[in-house]
Amino acid sequence: MDAALHIGEPWMWGAFVGFVLVMLAIDLFLVGGNKAHKVSFKEAAAWSFIWFSLAMLFNLLLWWHLKDAYGAEIAGAKAMEFLTGYLIEKSLAVDNIFVFLMIFSFFAVPAEYQRRVLIYGVIGAIVMRAVVIAAGAWLVQEFHWILYLFGAFLVITGIKMLMAAEAAPDMSQNPLLNWFKRHLRLTPDYRGEKFWVVENGVRTFTPLFLVLIMIELSDLIFAVDSIPAIFAVTTDPFIVFTSNIFAILGLRAMYFMLAGMAERFHLLKYGLAMVLVFVGSKMLIVDFYKIPIGLSLGIVGLIIATFMFASLWATRKPSVPR
Repeated sequence: MDAALHIGEPWMWGAFVGFVLVMLAIDLFLVGGNKAHKVSFKEAAAWSFIWFSLAMLFNLLLWWHLKDAYGAEIAGAKAMEFLTGYLIEKSLAVDNIFVFLMIFSFFAVPAEYQRRVLIYGVIGAIVMRAVVIAAGAWLVQEFHWILYLFGAFLVITGIKMLMAAEAAPDMSQNPLLNWFKRHLRLTPDYRGEKFWVVENGVRTFTPLFLVLIMIELSDLIFAVDSIPAIFAVTTDPFIVFTSNIFAILGLRAMYFMLAGMAERFHLLKYGLAMVLVFVGSKMLIVDFYKIPIGLSLGIVGLIIATFMFASLWATRKPSVPR
């Protein structure tokens, strides 16, 4: 199989972008996305299942199309690349959730207002991922050695995550947040889901606008952190983009599903750090030994599952003696 084969045809890109726009419109206008309400665990779990099912259905349709167009070998390889990339990005998205929780807690955002912020956060993340992926794909195509920089960056990031896993960031010391506080006219409290209001003819921003800014900034940071990880799996822009976007589309539902029990998964940060170290190391040795996609998928899945069960075991309720 030609490892440099890029499968994205214009109609495939158009169809996928159209699908994403339709799903975002459904979320915004047809399922209560524009109405303030607290998202229940049941609703979040249902949407998480829907997004996962759509991702797997997409992968099946992709395999079916490629099987007819390129043969079973390429179809199987590309489907495995998508699945592995999706799992890696979905796993790394858990770190987004921890940061979102920290931001919402710091600003004491009522649960019923969080949904709207995350909708715009997802839209912003999609735009930023598209830009970073386009830049990354061009760099990899023009300068193969950039993969070594990506690999080293991921290894260093993973090691830093391991060392700082138990550290509690102090948002009150965040220089960007303090700059916005000094330069924006702000209301003293929330005004429903509004990001700004006009009072006495003057536009005044609400604290929810600051929350949105911090969410978007965290999306940008995570895009820079996570996009290089999938280039360890594939350099095919279509696979990189679609697997990333499917992971992002399900981020908000996953947040509301895990928000109430994030403390039970406190060890997952160590697992995510190890995933970064693994995929970074994979990139550093790519020209000497290419780890099979199936093996990469198994290793990433094993790391995440191990730390997930370890977290649940460490936080289990002690049995009450009779």
